[in-house]
Amino acid sequence: MRLRLVPQETNIDFFKFARVTFGASVVAMVLSLGIWFAMGLNFGIDFLGGTTIRTESAQSVDVGTYRSALEALDLGDVTITEVFDPTFGPDENVAMIRIQAQAGEEAVTPETIVQVEDALRALDPAMEFPSVESVGPKVSGELIQTAVLAVVASLGAILVYIWLRFEWQFSVGAVAALIHDIVLTIGLFSLLQIRFDLATIAALLTIVGYSINDTVVIFDRLRENLIKFKQRDLRDVMNLSANETLSRTLMTSGTTLVALLALLVLGGDVIRGFVFAIFWGVIVGTYSSIYVAKNVVLMIGVKRDWSKPDAKAGTQFSNIDA
Repeated sequence: MRLRLVPQETNIDFFKFARVTFGASVVAMVLSLGIWFAMGLNFGIDFLGGTTIRTESAQSVDVGTYRSALEALDLGDVTITEVFDPTFGPDENVAMIRIQAQAGEEAVTPETIVQVEDALRALDPAMEFPSVESVGPKVSGELIQTAVLAVVASLGAILVYIWLRFEWQFSVGAVAALIHDIVLTIGLFSLLQIRFDLATIAALLTIVGYSINDTVVIFDRLRENLIKFKQRDLRDVMNLSANETLSRTLMTSGTTLVALLALLVLGGDVIRGFVFAIFWGVIVGTYSSIYVAKNVVLMIGVKRDWSKPDAKAGTQFSNIDA
């Protein structure tokens, strides 16, 4: 007996409250943008600039102890990461400490770096600091530009791909859903003031990939059903397609969320922002695949026949064998 999260056949009317669901999405996007502009983002070192200090010690790295030793210095955003490498011996314990640029300074001053080293040497007098690297405001500004270009380029590539594979109405709906997911994620990060860095950009690109995958699956079934049911109302065909792929959608999203929840709870502070962004993105991406992408396609409409004046005579796919 196979496990089923939903019955084998469902007949849910996903578009019964289409105006309400789509209106709620629009309101959520407007609120997210408002929060973003009002509160701003809690940028990490990648975007604000700062200094990275590499430590080497014969003692094992305890991130909590390191953080406690540096708290008295009041350095702001400090990220401590243990570095793992199979080539390291048992007495080679390496950590990377990233400190944000201090107010009014181009980077962390040499005096502050000395204070950090002294605080850590209090834990291990033999600790060494083989490298100290700084990220200036110019480099951080270039990273912001590159991150924005990466997100915009991914949306553009998806727009073209969906347009070529399906129709332009489908591409507009898909990109609208992706913009919805990205804006809501950024709005939540701004509201909760979660650190926003390059890892978060990677999470946004992951959300784009995950969300478009779910959308394409439903679009593909919709295209098949448009061929099969040439005279059926578009809304009914879209409902049928969403119901037929519902089990796959819930199974995929559910198993992904279980894994992400484990990482969110047990993964530690270093990856928590990254995992949280993907966790939230999976939820809103699953929602937007139906209630944003399909609503946009339904509102725009799909031309059921490119050549015949009678809209009930067939579809643009009528020359393909069902």
